[in-house]
Amino acid sequence: MPRSWERLSALSLALLPLTLVFLILSAVRRLIFRIGILNATKIHVPVIVVGNITVGGTGKTPIVVAIANALKDSGLAPGIITRGYRGDGTNREVVETSTPSEVGDEPILIFNKVKCPVWVGPNRSRSAQQIIKKYPNVNVIISDDGLQHYALKRDIEVVVIDGERKFGNSLLLPSGPLRESISRIQTCDLAVINGPQIHKLPIPTTNMKLIGSTFHKLSDPTITCDAEDLLKTEVTAIAGIGNPERFFQHLKSLGLRPKTIRFPDHHRYSVKDFNSIENDIIIMTEKDAVKCKSYAPKECWFLPVTAEFNGPFIQTIIEKLKNYHG
Repeated sequence: MPRSWERLSALSLALLPLTLVFLILSAVRRLIFRIGILNATKIHVPVIVVGNITVGGTGKTPIVVAIANALKDSGLAPGIITRGYRGDGTNREVVETSTPSEVGDEPILIFNKVKCPVWVGPNRSRSAQQIIKKYPNVNVIISDDGLQHYALKRDIEVVVIDGERKFGNSLLLPSGPLRESISRIQTCDLAVINGPQIHKLPIPTTNMKLIGSTFHKLSDPTITCDAEDLLKTEVTAIAGIGNPERFFQHLKSLGLRPKTIRFPDHHRYSVKDFNSIENDIIIMTEKDAVKCKSYAPKECWFLPVTAEFNGPFIQTIIEKLKNYHG
């Protein structure tokens, strides 16, 4: 999050005229769908949207993975749609041979962790229709992001909030980090706070934390180690995610004190990125590992994490789906 978004600043105030334009355009767009000038597509299976109202990483992907795996365990057959950011923009299915340059990094990560149909593309309605057409057994769609994609009707909305960065200066783009006003939260069904609890929200809320302590070797993920094994030498931690500091703090909680290097979210790594790192051992996120296997000449390890909820979040979603199916 840029410093100018963290609190009121001269820059955020100077951008207020543009923020007013953004506010008007957003409101008009929502109104157009609400009154039916533009029709939203209704899929014949329930649609769960996991999104946020701020720009940047809030931890949506681990939540999507947790929901999808829980639905599979309960006997449902989920399909997942996502934008495929930093892919080539083609509407397509994610398969074993898909590459980050084709579909983006997060869709490959989701596919590997859930093993269910995953489709990418800018048009989520079309992606959902293509999944159902190819996989008639799919009986629930999960949209990774897309809270603002009103062209697709949804049955359950989950809003994810960063408990540390919260809403920044609470201003809309470009003066602040908000895609929509904070009042949008009260129209969602469930809220997940990633990190410390924030002020009371008007909808059912649960807290989440990411857990994980076993590192996997990038060149052979079947080889694992724990943080204690990595204390024997100096290491460098890299992160090209929406909130790198969360990953670095996680490493510190495991007892590691690595040198840290931040890259932009969805960074496209190259050999140069690794040649400039002095330490022989590099640790990274699982999302980075998707893109780094062919570029990393040094000893690299990645840390898979899973979402852990402190309330009946998953059970609530399953109950809502049972009601949908009667």
